[in-house]
Amino acid sequence: MITTPTPSMLRGLPADHRQRLMRVAREVAFPQGTRLFEEGGKADRFWIIRSGTVELDMHVPGRRAAVVETLRHNELIGWSWLFTPHVWHLGAEAVTPVRAYEFDATAVRLMCQEDPAMGNNMAQWVGDVLAHRLRSSRTRLMDLYAPYGAGVHV
Repeated sequence: MITTPTPSMLRGLPADHRQRLMRVAREVAFPQGTRLFEEGGKADRFWIIRSGTVELDMHVPGRRAAVVETLRHNELIGWSWLFTPHVWHLGAEAVTPVRAYEFDATAVRLMCQEDPAMGNNMAQWVGDVLAHRLRSSRTRLMDLYAPYGAGVHV
């Protein structure tokens, strides 16, 4: 299986937009086991992981939440803040102690409205993250449910 690197903010945003975004960043820490957000909750912030591991999960009726993705250093936690209705589509939990930069979604959306070029770059970055996660999910589903997995067969 060929994997593509997750689009990071460092590669996804021009330096001036990164610097503006980091001016509104707040350093936070989450102990292991902390729920960052729940599926269906208000998406009013997002994070970029500095250290630690976070699992994204999905509610499955009558069962334990299914882990959809594992996120690590320099990865974006949360994209629902950018798209209406600003509601989380997944849940997230710190698997290890996590240090991250936290961003207020309203402040960042306002920055993007005031600077359309920044808004376009943010949308492109978050869109790239979404596309990567959809490809990863597709591969996992193929591995689980396809007769021969997601590998290439001749």
